[in-house]
Amino acid sequence: MKIGLNDLAKVGMVWMLLLASGAQAQDSSLFQRGPRSLNEPFLTVDNASLLYRRPNPPKTLKLHDLVTVVVSLNSRMLSEGDAESRKTANIQAVLADWVGLDGLALRPDPQTPGDPTIDGSLSSQYRAESDIETRNTLTFTIQSTVVDVRPNGNLVIEARQEVTNNGEIWEKSITGIIRREDVNPDNTVESDKVADLRLFKRERGTVRDGYRRGWLVKFYDRFHPF
Repeated sequence: MKIGLNDLAKVGMVWMLLLASGAQAQDSSLFQRGPRSLNEPFLTVDNASLLYRRPNPPKTLKLHDLVTVVVSLNSRMLSEGDAESRKTANIQAVLADWVGLDGLALRPDPQTPGDPTIDGSLSSQYRAESDIETRNTLTFTIQSTVVDVRPNGNLVIEARQEVTNNGEIWEKSITGIIRREDVNPDNTVESDKVADLRLFKRERGTVRDGYRRGWLVKFYDRFHPF
């Protein structure tokens, strides 16, 4: 097959016409250089992607709505102390001479039984050593109620829960302030995002009475009389 000069010239003319007319890619191509018309927008993720899902609008919360608080508190404290004190003192004193009054005059007054002598020794030692390590973990969920809406949109929440099982009673309550945007789509909020957090937890029953301290032990631990 032979291609003549005339054929090459025709192909070149076609390419020049295409470039001059500003030809664009096909409609479904992502490489389109611009809008096809003045009223048609550019390609974006929401109108071109097959996997894009428009996010849910922010949840609107009002007075008396319910919000689940996920409480997860972890604390750890490690303290070490060491103190040592030593004291040694020796004293030796001899009263070798003394004076006496003779009218208005002073005269030597010898000590006939002997010179008074003081000899003493003091030695004390103090040593203290302490080591404390505590770990606390508290995890639970509780349903709270919006009890107030601040002028800036923040929400005041309050929750109380009491569970009774075979004479054992667990009481939990929580109060605080949260932001609307901190509430997750599943209507939950983490405890570390609650401002002015006040958390109360108490246990009552036979199990609690088995390991709680008595008043005498509390008095001794507080005042250390011995």
